[in-house]
Amino acid sequence: MMYPFLTLDDGTEIVHSEMHSDGTVKVYMEKPDAKDGFHHAVCWLPSYRWEDISGFSQPELSRCAEVIRSTAHLILRFAQEGGFDSASNL
Repeated sequence: MMYPFLTLDDGTEIVHSEMHSDGTVKVYMEKPDAKDGFHHAVCWLPSYRWEDISGFSQPELSRCAEVIRSTAHLILRFAQEGGFDSASNL
């Protein structure tokens, strides 16, 4: 299951998985593009390992990486609690 997390001002949607038994969380980014359909990328937390990158420019990817780094503590917490809507004590 993927949980909605954040929509950036350029239309990039960020969603994340539940926390897997090995402690990893898949973070998926997707941005609509009139020419290509969608640009997308995957970042695995907590290692920040990137894969399946398609369509994002280096500056766009750097911006996504900064957003992920600055909110990783929240993503990891929400991944354990069933997403933002299920997180308690906010």
